[in-house]
Amino acid sequence: MKIVFCDNHILVVAKPAGLSTQPHGNSQENLTDLAKEWLKKEFGKPGLVFLEPIHRLDKLVSGLVLFARTSKALSRLQEKMRNQEIKKTYIAKVEGVIPQQEGFLEDYLVHDEHRARVVHISHKEAKLARLYYKVLEKNEETSLVMIDLQTGRYHQIRIQFAHLGHPIMGDEKYGGCLEFQPRAIALHHGRLSFEHPVTKEPLVFELAPEYF
Repeated sequence: MKIVFCDNHILVVAKPAGLSTQPHGNSQENLTDLAKEWLKKEFGKPGLVFLEPIHRLDKLVSGLVLFARTSKALSRLQEKMRNQEIKKTYIAKVEGVIPQQEGFLEDYLVHDEHRARVVHISHKEAKLARLYYKVLEKNEETSLVMIDLQTGRYHQIRIQFAHLGHPIMGDEKYGGCLEFQPRAIALHHGRLSFEHPVTKEPLVFELAPEYF
């Protein structure tokens, strides 16, 4: 875990792949608890620490995570998320050569037991998933893509590129065959931009992927 930014209202942390964003299952190590411990030590805070993630990254995904340090910041940032005013950009290495240089992916998804699935729009639980992508580099085996996420569905990037026929490297759950780093897939949240919930200052944070 690496601290990217901290003030009285927000905390931005770099999450390594292989670490859950929040407690899951049998009280395993997770980013939220580690960040709370850092705040306790950094500021000498006794007792409980208020800290809530505004969004989550899958355990196998690395990158930037935004936290609220106050209830005021939490409610304002949650509203910004609902209004799509927090922009998130990802980098991914996918299997195969994507023929189009850029484009939009638009699918309807349902959230099954620990996985997402593409369904017809008529499915009663279907939710729209939309993203924009641009191919940055490609070779005979893989394509490196930049992704602007326009909706925030469960496993959205992973299932949409798998459905396109280009699963993310290392993502065995969604059909990936090429090996990647242990306990990781080739997906990284590398850019986060939003207006500060209190000062209204425009903020942009960037973090380069470690392994690709």
